Amino acid sequence: MPMPLFFDWTMILLIPAILLSLYAQAKVQGAYAKWSQVRSASGISGAMAARELLNRAGLDHVRVEMVQGHLTDHYDPRTKTLRLSPQVYNSSSIAALGIAAHETGHAIQHDVGYYPLALRNSLVPVANFGSNLAFPLIILGLLMGLPKLAIWGVYAFTAVVLFQLVTLPVEFNASSRAVALLEGSGFITRNEVAPTKAVLNAAALTYVAAAVTAVLNLLRLLIISGVLRRDE
Repeated sequence: MPMPLFFDWTMILLIPAILLSLYAQAKVQGAYAKWSQVRSASGISGAMAARELLNRAGLDHVRVEMVQGHLTDHYDPRTKTLRLSPQVYNSSSIAALGIAAHETGHAIQHDVGYYPLALRNSLVPVANFGSNLAFPLIILGLLMGLPKLAIWGVYAFTAVVLFQLVTLPVEFNASSRAVALLEGSGFITRNEVAPTKAVLNAAALTYVAAAVTAVLNLLRLLIISGVLRRDE
């Protein structure tokens, strides 16, 4: 009988991903802790910046709301609502402006039909389905001696990997838009560009870590399921 799925040697493949994830979280916490304490020269709040940037982009129909939680900021394309956490909504810090503008960047992506965003949104249900189904299929396939069932589990997990990879250009593009929007509007000065980028780049690193984790997990599952050992 094969060893349990979570206690085999392939777990060592995840070590680089775990280390990268820890590093990314430390970078995010460090950058946010530092620049959330520095007030921007413009003195405008995250909510005001988002509202003004949306209006300038012709998106006055997009609502800006406060959502509870710590850094729970996001743009909801279904309701065309930009939701900002209290520490971003009310703050005029450099970090708050960067995060608010980043989410505004997603709203603009949605409005202009930015293809990677549309692709990512279409992959959400498939990725959720694959994430929930992959490991049970693989475990059942291995325990019941049904290799094809395990392989279908691997196929299901590829949707998760694809989603994570498509997320990267979406997030990097939103961050580049954010810096351009803030600087172009005069909401940050030239000296504040670098700290704004530091906050957004640290956040982007978490998506890189998620993508690396997904890819290494896929490699691990390919080995476990026996796909890489097959001649046919």
